[in-house]
Amino acid sequence: MPRSVKLRTALIPDTRKELVLYKHQDKFSIVIPGRGELMNSRVHGSERALAELACAAMQARSNTRLLVGGLGMGFTLAAALAQVGPDSEVIVAELVPEVVAWNRELMGEPSGHPLSDPRTQVFVGDVADLLRDCGSGFDAIMMDVDNGPAAMIRRENDWLYTDEGLLITRQALRPGGVLAVWSASADQMFQNRMRRCGFRVEAHIVRPHRAGKGARHHIWLGR
Repeated sequence: MPRSVKLRTALIPDTRKELVLYKHQDKFSIVIPGRGELMNSRVHGSERALAELACAAMQARSNTRLLVGGLGMGFTLAAALAQVGPDSEVIVAELVPEVVAWNRELMGEPSGHPLSDPRTQVFVGDVADLLRDCGSGFDAIMMDVDNGPAAMIRRENDWLYTDEGLLITRQALRPGGVLAVWSASADQMFQNRMRRCGFRVEAHIVRPHRAGKGARHHIWLGR
C-alpha cells in the first residue's frame, strides 16, 4: 500500500501553526498537525461552486475584475477564470507565500495551473490589507478564508466577517457587485450581519463531492 509522502511545511503568519503538504499517489492534501486535513485535491466541489455562484450572479461578464480571498489548491481561482472572458483580471490573495510556491511548483496540475493564466494576479499577504487599500473596483469578491466566519486558525481573520470588515468589502465592490463567502458550517448570525451591512443575501448549501456526498458546506451571496 503506497504511503503518503510529506513534501513541504510552512508556518502560518501570526501563529505558531504549521501547514504540511502531503502527496498520496495522485492526490495532494494540506494538513495542520493536531487539527486534521484542511483540503485535498480530490474533494473540491464547494470551492468551485463558490466561484460559479458568484460569477453567475454578476451583472458584468466581460472586462471584469474579481478578487479571490484564499488560494488554497487553486480550484476557486480556476473556476473563476473559466467563467470570465479574456479581457478580465482575477486577483488572488494568499497569506502564506509557500502555498503560492506549492501551487506553482508541486500541486498545480489537479486545478489546471490557474496561476499560469495571464489573467491571474497574485497578492501575497493578508486579503484584509488589500481590501482596506484597494478602494472600489471589483465585480465579485470570493472569500474562502479560515473555514468561514467561525475562524479557527488565525485570530486576525475574524475581522473579515465583522461589521467593519463587511462594510469595507462592500465598498470594494462596483455597483451590482457580488460578495460570495464560503463556510464549513451554517451561521445565521453572520447571514444577518451581511444584511445589516447592506447586502441582499442568498444562502446556498453545497457539497464538496460533485456526486452530492460528504459534508454540507455553505455559501452566502451578497448583492
